[in-house]
Amino acid sequence: MSLKKRPSGSPRLDQIVAEAHRLREQREKGYREKALKLFPPVCARCGREFSGKRLRELTVHHKDHNHDHNPPDGSNWELLCLYCHDNEHARQAVAEAYDPSAPDREEPSPFHHQPLARLEALLKKKKGKA
Repeated sequence: MSLKKRPSGSPRLDQIVAEAHRLREQREKGYREKALKLFPPVCARCGREFSGKRLRELTVHHKDHNHDHNPPDGSNWELLCLYCHDNEHARQAVAEAYDPSAPDREEPSPFHHQPLARLEALLKKKKGKA
């Protein structure tokens, strides 16, 4: 059984995606290096220490979840291991899902036709005849 090669998009699209990945990696490398200089190589949640090859398992978490907010003093960063970082984002997603400040109203329907809008009136009318 042979694996089919995934067809690529247009060369222009591939170039744009590759450039976006390169810029993201460059930006992450910048604040990651700064964070590793500012903070000890320890997960801020579980307290596990990292060194050598395992240092790559230590990630920079943005406390306000804004990856563009990178103050030079590191006040928006904390070092988290991969597991604690995933857990932190999962907790944030659950908190947003249960946010009491979110409106409890439904979005208005883009459809205007309501085929059963007069059903109640028709049923009452039919009951009155019976």
